[in-house]
Amino acid sequence: MGALHVRGRSLPDGEQVQWWIVDEGSPEEHGPHGVLSAEPIAHADTVFDGGWIIPGLVDAHCHVGLKPGGATTYDEAVEQAETERAAGALLLRDAGSPVDTRSFDDRPDLPRIIRAGRHLARPKRYLPGLPIDIEDESQLPAAVAEQARWGDGWVKLVGDWIDRGIGDLAPLWSDDILAAAIDAAHANGARVTAHVFGEDALPGLINAGIDCIEHGTGITEDVIDLMLEHGTALVPTLINIENFPGIADVASKYPTYAKHMRELYASCHRRVGAAHEAGVPIYAGTDAGGMMAHGRIGDEIAALRTVGLSATDALGAACWDARSWLGRPALEHGASADLLCFREDPREVGVQHPDLVMLRGRVY
Repeated sequence: MGALHVRGRSLPDGEQVQWWIVDEGSPEEHGPHGVLSAEPIAHADTVFDGGWIIPGLVDAHCHVGLKPGGATTYDEAVEQAETERAAGALLLRDAGSPVDTRSFDDRPDLPRIIRAGRHLARPKRYLPGLPIDIEDESQLPAAVAEQARWGDGWVKLVGDWIDRGIGDLAPLWSDDILAAAIDAAHANGARVTAHVFGEDALPGLINAGIDCIEHGTGITEDVIDLMLEHGTALVPTLINIENFPGIADVASKYPTYAKHMRELYASCHRRVGAAHEAGVPIYAGTDAGGMMAHGRIGDEIAALRTVGLSATDALGAACWDARSWLGRPALEHGASADLLCFREDPREVGVQHPDLVMLRGRVY
């Protein structure tokens, strides 16, 4: 491939920029790939000129390898990744998957994936077949350490789920075990996140030093204060919360749980908005896989606007800010050429239809 060239306005600063894309790499490094150069390259082919240029989008809660009912086949997982690429989501934080997608790293045509390994849960306290079930909670720290070594810097806990014995959401783990488990992850170089719908599990997780909360529909003012104190991030998956009324409708056997889910749905936007206003860092994730279709990061960005994020902040939550949080580069000299180009300002028209998608220097 010859050198390529793009020119336009960058975000969030709006400055005019130019980037040249040149191949680097070797077959031992999964083949050549395009990297960004701030230095002009002679005879480069201009593939975009005029408009807006941003780093590839981030879906910070995305399950490649998961479909309604359980695990996908390999080919189905590839199709999911391709759908994300078409939507401009070029960096995915896979927040728990029953499928080992590490071979995707050898595919330069697929988005990069940051893997959290398998969900960790108690028996019968999560969706069947997805998690590693921990029979004795004292085994959790060792299981967390194992997943930390297996994954790409993240571990995923199930923080709460319906306890059929009481008929409502309830925490899965004791506070002391959580502290030991999160310490084990940090000692192995990984951060920890947790699925949490309700209120009761949040203080124990945050006080134990957890790095992120997924969904977080049960956050309260006291919990917001704890998140600020501990630097805990939030990925609210707002488009997935739209499923709560349907979940409640089919849970007539557990009326307390059904009522609770409806209440969480009704208060979600107010609670997430309060967290944002207080300064809790919020990032965009769709929860794709399972109940949610892939390729909907644009819808999640739009949903973040409804809880008070500005157009720039909502896009940043799925782009430059999310990349910084995950320790991945945005647009800089020597970085992988993963970018999107838009003829119109994506803060105004949305990101659902990029005019150019470039992954590892290849135009799609």
